[in-house]
Amino acid sequence: MSFFNTPAQARFFSMFVHGLLLFSLFLAFPSFSQNIEIDRNKRINISKAVSSPVIDGILDDDTWTMISPVEDFHQYEPFDHIMPSQKTLMYITFDENYFYVAAELLDSEPDQIRARSLIKNASLQYDDSFTIYLDPFNNRRSGYYFQVNPNGATVDAVFSDYRQLNRNWEGIWEARATINDRGWVAEMAIPLDTINFNPNISDWGFSAERTVARNLEQIAWSSFNGNINLTTLGSISGLYGLEQGLGLDITPSFVSLRNKNFAEKESSSSNTEPSLDITYNFSPSLKGALTFNTDFASTESDTQRVNLTRFSLFYPEKRDFFLQDTDIFSFADRNSAFGNGRNGIPFYSRRVGLSKEGAPLDLDMGAKISGRIGRWNVGMLNVQQEDINGVDENLLVARVSANVLEQSSVGFITTRGDPNSNLDNSLVGLDFNYVNSRILDGSTLTGGLWAQQSDTEGVDDKQGAFGVRGAVIRREGFRGGVNFTQFQENYNPALGFANRKGVNYLRSVIAYRKFLPNHSWLTSWNSQLQFAAHEKISGRAENSLFFLSPIQIVTRSGVEMDLQVKQERVVLEENFNIYKDTNILTGDYTWNTISLEIEGAEERDFAPAIEVETGDFYDGKRSEYSLGLNMRPSDNLYLNLSYKYNDIALPMGDFSTKEVSLRINYAFNVRWSWRNLIQYDNESNSAGINSRLQWTPRSGRDLYVVLNHGFKTLDRFDNLGSDQSQFAIKYTQTFRL
Repeated sequence: MSFFNTPAQARFFSMFVHGLLLFSLFLAFPSFSQNIEIDRNKRINISKAVSSPVIDGILDDDTWTMISPVEDFHQYEPFDHIMPSQKTLMYITFDENYFYVAAELLDSEPDQIRARSLIKNASLQYDDSFTIYLDPFNNRRSGYYFQVNPNGATVDAVFSDYRQLNRNWEGIWEARATINDRGWVAEMAIPLDTINFNPNISDWGFSAERTVARNLEQIAWSSFNGNINLTTLGSISGLYGLEQGLGLDITPSFVSLRNKNFAEKESSSSNTEPSLDITYNFSPSLKGALTFNTDFASTESDTQRVNLTRFSLFYPEKRDFFLQDTDIFSFADRNSAFGNGRNGIPFYSRRVGLSKEGAPLDLDMGAKISGRIGRWNVGMLNVQQEDINGVDENLLVARVSANVLEQSSVGFITTRGDPNSNLDNSLVGLDFNYVNSRILDGSTLTGGLWAQQSDTEGVDDKQGAFGVRGAVIRREGFRGGVNFTQFQENYNPALGFANRKGVNYLRSVIAYRKFLPNHSWLTSWNSQLQFAAHEKISGRAENSLFFLSPIQIVTRSGVEMDLQVKQERVVLEENFNIYKDTNILTGDYTWNTISLEIEGAEERDFAPAIEVETGDFYDGKRSEYSLGLNMRPSDNLYLNLSYKYNDIALPMGDFSTKEVSLRINYAFNVRWSWRNLIQYDNESNSAGINSRLQWTPRSGRDLYVVLNHGFKTLDRFDNLGSDQSQFAIKYTQTFRL
């Protein structure tokens, strides 16, 4: 194969792939050493509430006293299915309009309860918390995630697939919590019009999870092989008489903007504009949405990054309108641990409402239908966005998939329109995703096939792409995966993301993890070996990577250490402008690097992280230093500092790159928060401040005061000059009928 410099490397890779495939066959046989109760067969019978409880974090309502608590919780992290250190009592009920859950989270050391976040949807990973998982269709494919900490700060999410969460989803629901001398108490009330469900299904998939942060302990009602996801849920039964009302949400918003461009005189402008979102539930499982004059003023800025590769970077979606029902539009399980990566995503929502440079564009109107009809998952999005450079585009994406077998799916996607060109563009794609968490003891077998065909005006051929993958996933022991993809030269998903074309891509991974329940200071260790390569479809090599992590350890105190060794090869067929005026000449380059990463325990108030990587780089040298620091001086204040420095020496010139970001988040209480992001990089010679004050008096009602201010630094961070600025005040409120 042309990936390699020598026949020895080719033979090694052939042995590696064949060994991995043989080992995958070995993994297909059950490991009878595991004898864990399958919690997904657990069931709770619940009854309708005699009256609606008051959600105040105090369990003194008659509703709760009449319910027998659920107590059969177990620890699943760091060690699976052992007795938890603390006792949990859970209560579940419902009425026509709400689903209710409460918990008494008893604690032998209540003064050690960790509750440092007060900001809505900020990570609670290192706080004590209580979480519920809901699968209203009981199909182990789609569901919801609701979490609260002892301060009453909340996080919600939807599942993008059976295990991956989209944490940017925001639902309307209520939660309260209080700390007492026995531990702490949590109460949740989830309106039934916040979630999709089938009123004819009386059994829902369900689990609950508790975190005891000081012990790095995760406790669950149902889990399997040290994991909680949609395939491991138990169930609740007895739900009936559920209503969603009219199913109509009307959300008007008003935003007042003031913009200033400091590079131009008399460039200030001010305006106040309304926008409107209307959502209607055609059925409890099928939703339609209209948006008019959509505004994204309250969205957080993108992270500034220095790009030392030849390929464009991927940035995540952050706008609420596009984050709803993202699981419906996802294609081919592209972001799984052993998936195909982001290259070749047929629908990338950041192509809509954003220019090539990332500047927001107005959406004159948008319409969306998404949801489920029986075993069918359907989604359609149609948007009319503002004219830019003579391109006034109507953009369309439609996605249909069907649930097949127990956990698998087969689907179709199509897109139409090009937001950056006057040329006609369309795309069609087919995918099959296989998931089986029942065939192997303690393992999940996954696989998939997909194909796409784009059609760009004036282009006749070589516009296709396809991929195939397979993996065996285990929490402990061996796991591995292989995938192969091809992107033809003229493949062009104009509403998708493709940063490499005309290439074949092959990736193989094998890893091993061992948990150490009897070790005095280690929790687990892990090793990983990976090979990845791109080659031109014509057969010419483009790049390859050998990656070995001989040791990754996690200590009982939460410290993580990872040692990595890499060999990279890049073949340049034309000169590569890597940074400003520095170029790398055509040639065949191979180099080796070694790196060490150490991360402090994140549950502590002061958690540093450092990574050092050094070695060759093309025909020169490179040393990379990364520093991270999380600080929580109080429950109200969170600080995060990130610094990345590259020192690069090449025959064509030496240079260094710097990326700096500082997050300063202050929560006055769970209703008022002030979030600030300050960034700088010396590739763009720019710095920026994104400051957002948010007031949420109740779920579904928000006031934002937002400042975005950009600076030019002229190669020196201490020589700032204002570039552009935007100040916005936005109020939004949802009226639910």
